[in-house]
Amino acid sequence: MKFKNFYRKFKRPPAFLFAPVVFLIRFIRLFMRSEINDPANCLDVETYPYITVTWHNRLLFFPTLFPASARKRTAAMISASRDGQYLANIIHYFGIKTVRGSSSRRGAAAVRASIKMLENKINVSITPDGPRGPRYKLSNGPILLASKTSIPVLPIGINYSSYWELKSWDLFRIPKPWAKLELNIGEPIHIEKDLSTEKLREYKILIENRLNEVSRVTEEDLKKNRLRKT
Repeated sequence: MKFKNFYRKFKRPPAFLFAPVVFLIRFIRLFMRSEINDPANCLDVETYPYITVTWHNRLLFFPTLFPASARKRTAAMISASRDGQYLANIIHYFGIKTVRGSSSRRGAAAVRASIKMLENKINVSITPDGPRGPRYKLSNGPILLASKTSIPVLPIGINYSSYWELKSWDLFRIPKPWAKLELNIGEPIHIEKDLSTEKLREYKILIENRLNEVSRVTEEDLKKNRLRKT
């Protein structure tokens, strides 16, 4: 119990403690093949910024699949929780900026910081089913931010040819050694201003479908979601 209380108070460990984790990710990445599909040439920094969306369970090798020029022009929206701080420490080593906050905590501050990033031509990367799900269900956040700023939403899918699946809420995926990593970048989706409730719902369905498509989310994956609810 004493250790548990100490762990809860230890909210911000020194960033250097995460260097071995980053080294391990980079090392494992050396043994993996990769394929990038970007038909609309969205990786060209001259087309920035975007509000990118990626499902939570595909994040492990997300930073390693992008060139340094893209990482330097990206800010990830990360939960203000303790676990979010750990993730922020890790992606710091990849040159990615952070915006701290979520729908449940510091949401307004996160929106203000995101707008500032976008005004400076920096992408804002969001996991729209995080930080706690439901899995493969888009939150309203990216749509409302896109509507407010007139910046398009960009679906980004990350897939592994073989992987382990953790028993977490998101069924987090860890690629097996020598797996092929696939980065699929969809078409930018422009959101109109002054959304009605019906239009918000339509865009939500559209982006979910596009993100599932580039992420190769199968009917079996969606079935697991339905079984989880019952």
